[in-house]
Amino acid sequence: MTRVLLLGASGFIGTHVRRELEIGMDLVCPSRAECDLATSAREKLRAVVDAVRPDAVVCCAGAVTGTTEELVLSNTLAAAKLVDAVAVAAPGARLVRLGSAAEYGPVRFGASVSEETVPAPVSDYGVSQAAATRLTALAARAGLVDAVVLRVFNPIGPGLPPTTLLGRAAALLARLAPGDDLRTGPLDAHRDFVDVRDVATAVRKAVTVRAPAARVLNVGSGRALPVRAAVRVLVEEAGATVRIREDNSPSPRSAQVGWMRADLTRVTSVLGWLPRHDLNDSVRAIWQAAAPDPAASY
Repeated sequence: MTRVLLLGASGFIGTHVRRELEIGMDLVCPSRAECDLATSAREKLRAVVDAVRPDAVVCCAGAVTGTTEELVLSNTLAAAKLVDAVAVAAPGARLVRLGSAAEYGPVRFGASVSEETVPAPVSDYGVSQAAATRLTALAARAGLVDAVVLRVFNPIGPGLPPTTLLGRAAALLARLAPGDDLRTGPLDAHRDFVDVRDVATAVRKAVTVRAPAARVLNVGSGRALPVRAAVRVLVEEAGATVRIREDNSPSPRSAQVGWMRADLTRVTSVLGWLPRHDLNDSVRAIWQAAAPDPAASY
């Protein structure tokens, strides 16, 4: 049985990865108190890996928001320490790390972005993730670790946190009365929404694939949808009679990126993976998790 050390198992993506890998795998999930990638010394991290003796290490830990220092510590430096720990304590283990579409930066409207695109991130978060991916890929190229990085696009689905636009909209809809305003940020951007359950399936495949032909893989839906349309689907799913009110305060993470769509050619070839859930499936699951009652309606 494959023995997997899963870091970040309590987060949004990590929770679903845990459920996926629990099926047929021997899973070890240390808590943040036991192993915090951002603050743990290299020696402690090596000791954790050595004690587990994993066949694979999966990293779903990291920071999405925070200061530049916090993002670099939680994403870039954490990746460097993890690469070192795996190379020393479990050199034969498969290392799977989750990156982000934010690594790419602005993409031409209408284009699908491939892994061959040179990263040009425009946010501190994107920079921290791009550097982490680069460090991991270089270590894999040098033969220090057997690593695969999954660049996850916009993950949505059950348990989506209120720190995200759709997660916050769902939390608000659960409290609003008919005729109220649903206030959001600008909804003009196009995003590639991928269901978190599909992301978890991609992680399983990345853990088990033999001799992957590529080390950095896009994980998205392959479709770019207007964020405004996704919010409207959520409102319809909730059966809400509310007015959507957009303000003019763009997110610093996404203001300069108006379009994003993944090219899935490589991940399909290397992992045999394609997403199974569409936007309606994902939004339905978001609302069912956020509603006061699973059958709640307006």
